Order: sequence, then C-alpha cells, then structure tokens
Amino acid sequence: MKTTLVIFGITGHLAQSKLLPALANIIEAGDIGELSIIGVSRREVEQFTVLGEHHHQLNGTTSMLQMDVENPDDYAKLKDYISAGEGEQVLFYLSVPPEYAANIIEHLGQSGLNRAPNKLLLEKPFGTDLASAQEMIDHTAKHFDESQVYRIDHYLAKEMAQNVVMFRATNAIFRHLWSNKYIESVDVMALESVDIEGRVDFYEQTGALRDIVQGHLMQLLALTLSDIPDELNWDTLPALRLMALESVQPADPRYCKHAQYQGYRDEVNNPDSNVETFVSLKLESTDENWSGVPLTLTTGKALDAKKTEVRVNFKRSHDAHSNSLVFKIQPDEGISIDLLVKKAGYEREVQSQKLSYMYPSDTRLPEAYEQVLVDAITGRKSLFASSGEVLRSWEILAPVQRAWQSQDGIQTYKKGSDYHDIINS
Repeated sequence: MKTTLVIFGITGHLAQSKLLPALANIIEAGDIGELSIIGVSRREVEQFTVLGEHHHQLNGTTSMLQMDVENPDDYAKLKDYISAGEGEQVLFYLSVPPEYAANIIEHLGQSGLNRAPNKLLLEKPFGTDLASAQEMIDHTAKHFDESQVYRIDHYLAKEMAQNVVMFRATNAIFRHLWSNKYIESVDVMALESVDIEGRVDFYEQTGALRDIVQGHLMQLLALTLSDIPDELNWDTLPALRLMALESVQPADPRYCKHAQYQGYRDEVNNPDSNVETFVSLKLESTDENWSGVPLTLTTGKALDAKKTEVRVNFKRSHDAHSNSLVFKIQPDEGISIDLLVKKAGYEREVQSQKLSYMYPSDTRLPEAYEQVLVDAITGRKSLFASSGEVLRSWEILAPVQRAWQSQDGIQTYKKGSDYHDIINS
C-alpha cells in the first residue's frame, strides 16, 4: 500500500530531532513499501534546510507545503496536494503544540481527509487532567474513528519496554513467579541527571507528573502488571494494559511526594512557581495477583544519575537473599538479575554478582520513533495508548492533582541528589 505521511510542524524540535532521523533510517532499510512525506509549515522554508543532514536519504520522498493550519480553506489545498487514490493511506502526524491540535483535527474532518484508511498520529500530552483528556478524546471521536487514532507514547516502543512483555511471555521460570505470592514490590522509574535545559515554557505548563508519570511510567507499570496469556497476541496488548490499570487504585496523596530542584524558580524567572521536577507515587492494585504489592513510580530531573528501569523485587525468606530482576529501558538496555554466589577460595564467603543480558555492541537497536512510524504505517496498534488507558491514568492521578493544587509551597532538593534521599526527607 502506498503511504503518504503528512507532518504538521516539520520545522519543530520533535520533527527535526526524532521524526526525520527515524524516517531516514526506515527508508534506508527499505521495508515499508512506497512512502512519500509532506512537510507542512506556516512559513515558507527551503526543503534542503528542513531536511538538513538527512537530505540525502529523504530528498526524493519529501516535499514541502506552506499552509495556515488555522485556515479551513487551506485544507482543500492540502487535499489536492496529497491527491491520494484508492488503496492508498494518508497518515497525519501532529507534531504541534496541544493548542493547535484540536483545530487541525476538526479541519481534517470537515475537509474529508478523515476517510478510512487514513490515520491520525497524536503526541502527548493527552490533556492536562481527566476533564481535558475526556474533552480531547470526545472532540477527536467526532472526526476520526478510534481505530484510526494512534496516540504515541514512545516509551512503549523502546526495545526493552517490549522485552518486558516478551520476557514474561516466553520464560517459564518467571511466568510462574509473576504474582504477589513471590513478588514483594515493583519500582518503575525514569531518573534524569539533566535539569529542564531551557525548556521553560513547556515545563512551567507541564511538570513531572504530566510529562512523565501520566504516560510513560503508567504505561510501563501496565506492561508489568498485565495478565499476559500463554499464547501472546500483541494486538490484544492495549486491552490487557487497560485491564491492569483498571485495578490500580486512585493515588492517595498521603503516600505521594513532589519536589522541585533548587534554582528552578530562577531558571523559569518565576519566584512563586510550585511546578514539580520530582514525583514519587506509591500505588496499589486490587487485582488478586497483585493485591498487597507496593507499586512505586518515581521520576525526577537534576538527580545524581540517569536511568529508566522497571525493578521487580522478589520476596526473601532471609535478609541476605538476592531478590531483584531489572529491565533496563535506558541507557545500557538489558535485563539483569542480582545473584549471590560463593566467592572463589577455601572459605565459604558470599559475593554479589549479576546475571545479565545486553544486546551485542554491534546490534543496532531501532529508535523508538522508528518503531512508532513503522507500526503506524503497517497498522499495528499494540504500542499505542488507547483512549481508555489515557482516561484511566488520569483517574488514578486525579486525587494527587487536586491535593497538590491546593497546597502552598513545595519541598526543594539540591541538584545531584539521590532520589532515595528526596523520598525519605
């Protein structure tokens, strides 16, 4: 099937840093059939400037269209420019700020560009709370069927995130251990050593809870808690993630912490800002397989280390026992198990070792956005968030949002802090 990919906001940061490099790699691999790319921009720009270092790979497939995305009449021009025939699909990728997305969706629908098999690719944030998320979903549903909507959470497309599912589905040892009978706790974290790096407007409007927890960490938790059947069908994965999230109870603010690194207010030039740069939530599930297992989601900026991982801690009958299985999402993608073994020598001494798997150094792991684009083109929806998942995530976080909005002030921490110290302070 011939595919036309229309990128709204092709001159923006996301398109330049993620989408165009991903498309260059996809085209070089040559596995997705005939693909043409149309970049939409408000202002007239040179194609060579837009494509930059990827000009060589993308030049023959890419063209530019100048249009005003707020002007309904310009969508007739877009429709004529695309000129898609029978048996061809058009993907509309909205790499634009949220305030533009609703109008673009409406104009695409009113101009008839929402016909099947066309698809709509949406970037987070999917609302700012439960009410706005519901409003966005309802608005989108007026113009596109849910089967046409691909909500992107690129963490789901990372190799090791997919391996959380594959590992559980195909390794008998851990399939039998995957319940509260053997698991003591689950920790999902995305820690960063960098600060907001000048993204003042974005971060002041978003914060860590909306930026990382609502989507990325909640999806990784859902993958971990999902009831994976013996015969894994990846198409059922969104429904399985939703079932897992429906059993996770709304967060209790008493067991949740938020904080802001020192100096943040100066960076954003707002002495009264209470926007959080650190969040740690303790959740629980009523699922019979997970009841009683503490579930902790933690994210933060300007910490002492960078890592994104899912850590499953098994129950111990003795304090000296090892008990952790770790899915390292980034960096150094891999899986590790903590082991205690006898130290070589005459004495019966114990030492800690790790049994680990990492992809060979010469393995090229597809970037998450490559997987996202390939799956959207081929119609695979397992790595995209459904409307139900989005709404349930906001429902879980709603009590915390309400509590934090009514608080005066916010705890602070020094740059380079250990996340344990912030949680325990």
